[in-house]
Amino acid sequence: MYRRGQERILLGYALPIAVKMKEILEMCSAVKRVSLAGSIRRRKETIGDADILVTSGEPLKVMDYFVTLPQVNRVIAQGETKSTVFLSNDFKVDLRVVEERSFGAALQYFTGSKEHNIELRELALKKGWKLSEYDLEDKKSGRILAGKDEKSIYNALDLNYIEPELREKRGEIKTALEGKLPRLVGYDEVRGDLHVHTEWSDGFNSIQEMAMEAKRLGLEYIAVCDHSETLRIAHGLPGEDLLRQLEEVRKINSEIEGFTVLQGVEVNIKTDGSLDIEDQILNEMDIVIASIHSGFKQSREQVTDRLLTAIHNEYVNVIGHPTGRLINRREPYQVDLPKVFEAAAEQDVFMEINAFPNRLDLSDIHSQNARDSSVKLIIGSDAHKIDQLGFIELGIAVARRGWLRPEDVCNTLTVKELKKVLKR
Repeated sequence: MYRRGQERILLGYALPIAVKMKEILEMCSAVKRVSLAGSIRRRKETIGDADILVTSGEPLKVMDYFVTLPQVNRVIAQGETKSTVFLSNDFKVDLRVVEERSFGAALQYFTGSKEHNIELRELALKKGWKLSEYDLEDKKSGRILAGKDEKSIYNALDLNYIEPELREKRGEIKTALEGKLPRLVGYDEVRGDLHVHTEWSDGFNSIQEMAMEAKRLGLEYIAVCDHSETLRIAHGLPGEDLLRQLEEVRKINSEIEGFTVLQGVEVNIKTDGSLDIEDQILNEMDIVIASIHSGFKQSREQVTDRLLTAIHNEYVNVIGHPTGRLINRREPYQVDLPKVFEAAAEQDVFMEINAFPNRLDLSDIHSQNARDSSVKLIIGSDAHKIDQLGFIELGIAVARRGWLRPEDVCNTLTVKELKKVLKR
């Protein structure tokens, strides 16, 4: 895990760097089009390097601009159509210049994944065609069928357009051939963040500050879910403090127009499965997230029973970061997720996609499994300060990689609709 952590950077830290580099390249007068490619465009949870594609009639000018940027620490290679650099934070960036007529084919090719591309090329070969990073060509006549536009390549192969997040050879090509690809939840369809912390527990900002920043980002609501009593390392709140916090939330809601703060709690699931806040306090909350924060080395049966006990508590709405993993730092605890999903579906309890960069828990595959088990999901940034609220985008990426539709994600509901589904 340590070695993997040295080789790959978390998506949450790599994405802002790559987006910034894209914006800087857009400022170059010789650049016409720019796009991220590779695993960062597919929004994989960890990234080896950033791939960026541009079109230009002056590739040498683009490369000179790129390798002399102040962000560049070392130039590994510089050519007419490809250059590789390490930035000052040791993040590797590959830049390729392609012709305008090949931009779509190159974008498809360099986005990957390798397995997806192999399957796509095999599909082209069956039609007597050749798919490359330059174009889609009829091998017999030499006629160019597509290449300038990425969508035209999929359409020429009788496929619905496959979103980058799905290109992992998990049945997406077969499903596209059948015309059954889901409409994935959009990055602009999430209305609220259902898991944030404040200075009441281990956060750095007030409820008011978190709410105002979330509103500035275009959200309609947040759920304040500070830690509960027994998580002392996070300054967890006893029941009476949660009731005092509720009064502050009501006051803030009366002052902020067009925005709602939901009162919640991230309650701790103890080693016997019981919760560390009394039911009468939980009954006052808008949303209750129950999470495991200790006892990670318990057996698969013990951990599963803890989660099942929490799911059957009538006041619990959500199971938070359900596998407990920390990417590149801590493996998930042993748990029977199919059994957990079955119980959650029966009890109308949601699973969380925790969008904090080193969690992304549930993962994309587990999110898809939850959906297939008729479980609804919520996305929470787990933000502890205002500049972490943007992590919600990472959770949406996980949802998209997990084939989730808008109706599978509770954050797409209005606050009025959400309150209805939170009633158990």
